[in-house]
Amino acid sequence: MSESIRFVDLIQTRIDGFLDARASILVSIADELSPIEAFSRDFLSGGKRFRALFCFWGWQAVRSTGSEDDSATVGAGGPLDAVVSVASALEVFHAAALVHDDIIDNSDTRRGAPSAHRRFAALHEENSWRGSAADFGAGAATLLGDLLLILSDELFDEGLSELVSAPARRAARAEFNRMRLEVTAGQYLDIFEEIGWNAQPESAQLQRAERVIVYKSAKYSIEAPLLIGASLAGATIGQLDALRAFGLPLGIAYQLRDDLLGVFGDAEITGKPSGDDLREGKRTVLIAFTRDALPGGARAAMDELLGDPDLTPQQIETLQMTIRDSGAVDKVEAMIAENVRRAVAAIETAPLGAQARAQLRELAGTVTKRAY
Repeated sequence: MSESIRFVDLIQTRIDGFLDARASILVSIADELSPIEAFSRDFLSGGKRFRALFCFWGWQAVRSTGSEDDSATVGAGGPLDAVVSVASALEVFHAAALVHDDIIDNSDTRRGAPSAHRRFAALHEENSWRGSAADFGAGAATLLGDLLLILSDELFDEGLSELVSAPARRAARAEFNRMRLEVTAGQYLDIFEEIGWNAQPESAQLQRAERVIVYKSAKYSIEAPLLIGASLAGATIGQLDALRAFGLPLGIAYQLRDDLLGVFGDAEITGKPSGDDLREGKRTVLIAFTRDALPGGARAAMDELLGDPDLTPQQIETLQMTIRDSGAVDKVEAMIAENVRRAVAAIETAPLGAQARAQLRELAGTVTKRAY
């Protein structure tokens, strides 16, 4: 994965340079804006960079010749510069989504550190400012997320401006626009399910949970970055169809793994408290499987606990045991394996570069085998 490692390094360099240029504008307005600049850097430093990598290998899959050595040399300039900027824009957009998501979910941490709204609230308290620290934190973090959205669009356009092909620019922009609309719709469906699930038929719970996965995560995390990268290289309909057939099931498997981590994940590994999804009341596929397997009384008891932000460690353990004993974890693991199988099969004979196919197969394992 040496090409991937070098590409990730280019992403960080591009983001740092982009923020350097924008920081001077913020500071020139007022010194009080320095936390915005500092927190932006923190949230854009490190991370797994999965979206950037899928964008890169989507581009490589199309532009490559199909030979054994068919990758572009990372750092060679030319069209690769456009891909670096566009992939960096995806990472900035992702940072914005995380900031907003943490506000919506009232999450205390992100990647093992305080979430943005908690950091702004702490800043308020440290300076003994007037009013509510929590209100200031939520408001300031909302604006930080909005700023990152603006910057992601600006960086995306910078990348497109480096492309010669007008059809490629239009196709990539269309995929980016679709991604933003779909993930916003998926986020709304996610928060709606937390409060509206009990007004829906029991038989529809699993289907509705799967719909959230598709639009909040699967398309946004893997399918869209692949299609954006492929579009930059002038992908054919056949190539785009193959990457969709790979990206959607893999994105579903990726989110299913994330749902398991949200319930059973070790805080030292995930950077989020164990059982966080249970406190937030996430109505995931894992929960739908569990509820379906429980008798009425046990199901009602579980529903009473889910979504309580003050769940004790003992209550978390009880819910975790209930979920495991129901067989839901095994069902989700089987779904993950089947979706990964479908994804890999979709590109085996697809009209894509050989090295890119190998790297996509490797990434399929990486994003779905995270430990918990």
